[in-house]
Amino acid sequence: MRIFKTKSFHRWAKCESVSDVMLKKAVNEITQGLIDADLGGGLLKKRVARQGEGKRSGFRILIAYRPTVRLIFLFGYAKNERDNIIQSELILLRDFSRHFLNDSDMEMQVRIKRGELIEVF
Repeated sequence: MRIFKTKSFHRWAKCESVSDVMLKKAVNEITQGLIDADLGGGLLKKRVARQGEGKRSGFRILIAYRPTVRLIFLFGYAKNERDNIIQSELILLRDFSRHFLNDSDMEMQVRIKRGELIEVF
């Protein structure tokens, strides 16, 4: 399975000190079926703990996921900054999820070359 993050997610994660190690732990949990919400269209919500704290007060990460094929980190936010995403964001993120998950490997390579996606581990 190939794992990516969007350019905007990468910037957010860097600002919030969400490391690739933390993301890898989230991936391992997801592949074991430990998700927090299935939002439809291949979009999942995963809670990730802040360093030194629990998941409850940590981060919420929205992920496009097709088992054994690819996983893309799309969007993240700190739980103390907002409770949830709004409906219009959910619709947009579902569309992104469907689009990224249906892209061919060639299309994904083009996105990587353009800098839209970053392959993780």
